[in-house]
Amino acid sequence: MIPNDRPIIGITMGDPVGIGPEIILLSLIKPWIYELCRPLVIGDSRILGAAKKIIRSRLEIESIKTPDAGTYKCGRVDVLNISELDPDKTAWGKPTVQTGGAMVHYITAAADLAIKKRIGAMVTCPINKMAMQLSGCHYSGHTELLAERTKSDEFAMMLAGDRLRVVLVTIHVPLKDVPAILSRPKIVNTIKLAWQALNERFGIKAPRLAVSGLNPHAGEGGMFGDEEKNIIAPAIRDAQDHGFYASGPFPPDTVFYHAANKRYDAVVCMYHDQGLIPFKLIHFNNGVNTTLGLPIIRTSVDHGTAYDIAGAGIANPGSLIAAINMAAQQAVCVGKK
Repeated sequence: MIPNDRPIIGITMGDPVGIGPEIILLSLIKPWIYELCRPLVIGDSRILGAAKKIIRSRLEIESIKTPDAGTYKCGRVDVLNISELDPDKTAWGKPTVQTGGAMVHYITAAADLAIKKRIGAMVTCPINKMAMQLSGCHYSGHTELLAERTKSDEFAMMLAGDRLRVVLVTIHVPLKDVPAILSRPKIVNTIKLAWQALNERFGIKAPRLAVSGLNPHAGEGGMFGDEEKNIIAPAIRDAQDHGFYASGPFPPDTVFYHAANKRYDAVVCMYHDQGLIPFKLIHFNNGVNTTLGLPIIRTSVDHGTAYDIAGAGIANPGSLIAAINMAAQQAVCVGKK
């Protein structure tokens, strides 16, 4: 018998005209997901119905009014309807003001449920940042929206897989601006958030963090840049003084190899692509994005809306399956504390 204390995991549908509806249905055919948690889709049952026809799914789609009203049994998808879009007036891969607004409302509804502890965690399907702007919501992505919704001043992005985890000091900023944005307190804070998350949500008692340099060869003693000597190394010492074990700065061309071979539990990276290129090389289809520093658990797919294949029935649900699994495991880990 499946236990009744499984955490409820809210899965936001993402962009209604992206691949989110398809990958949700392709994920929720897995019986083991229902043994691990109670998955609740926060989205639109009519759009899911359209996706169901595309992938020829036999899943039943049932609208419910509250998280407690779901049956949470494999074969039936419980949906909290936040929008009622007309499938005949929406087109796969073509966002509108209406679909963009619905996309944002799924996120805020899930965040509010998580804040009120009516769900144990939220998992987000992909959104399109231009569609978000089109709807009048002026955020650069999920992370910034959720940080404001939860009143969180300190947050960071982690990409996690079974071989490699990376945490970003800077996220969506132009590469030319990164050196000016890096600061000793910002790096210390990222190390702290990474260490705490690994300890509290991943159950690692003494996390081992590697910190990447910014420049080739980690600056080569100042020959290729002095950010390592003046900013990054002092930040590592500050973090160590506060009890957060970290080492480095290490050359970016070698540190990910060692982390992928279990020498470190995560790598703190100075900018977006420094961490995401090696991560996606290893975890392109099963990587998970999780936000650190929030008072709620949030995981996400690590890919986009894939407008070019939306509605074609060929989307890969691997990243979403991994995100649901990680959210449930984190919820259970936090619940035991």
